[in-house]
Amino acid sequence: MSKRALFITFEGLEGSGKSSIISFLVRYLKKKRLSVKIFREPGSTKVGELLRNILLDKKKVISPCTELLLYLAARTQLIEEKLKKAFKDYDVIICDRFYDSTIAYQGYGLKLGKMVEKVVNIFSLGIKPDLTILLDGSVKKGLKRIKDKDRIEKRPLSFHYRLRRGYRAIAKKEPLRVKVVNADRSLKEIYSSIKKIVDDFLRKKCIKKF
Repeated sequence: MSKRALFITFEGLEGSGKSSIISFLVRYLKKKRLSVKIFREPGSTKVGELLRNILLDKKKVISPCTELLLYLAARTQLIEEKLKKAFKDYDVIICDRFYDSTIAYQGYGLKLGKMVEKVVNIFSLGIKPDLTILLDGSVKKGLKRIKDKDRIEKRPLSFHYRLRRGYRAIAKKEPLRVKVVNADRSLKEIYSSIKKIVDDFLRKKCIKKF
């Protein structure tokens, strides 16, 4: 393997099924005898989990700019405390959301615009995913899957539609990195798509096992 772990991130709308799909990919990669580490955003550090609780608390009223700053803070903590070291210790790192979420949620969803891209570039501290899998599907179907909605999930449909447009814009801008997967299909079909994307990606990285 390479000296630095390959960095795969998952993005998607609310209720897109990221958790189940990430679990599938982890099992698949481990069968190939690759060491894998999973992180989530915001979270995966003590500071990040505290910020996550604040950000998702439906009782909290948080301004758009404050929300942006809290997500950036959680990310820099994760990068400096855990990600940098993990890049040296594992073959593959998988992160449930990374900076594309900030661009989509705060830039498009909350209408903070291109300013978000500028600060995201600064506070990602030079870390960029090698591969991003975007689970794209129906806004309404995704939200229907969620029983107890958090502060973000409870936002108006208009927010979630802007969010989807944002993700699609990111995928269109970076087609080599961001691969779009239809999340409205069966899990079996989704798993098959993920497997093909990841296998192709690893072959291009000259991993002999693939």
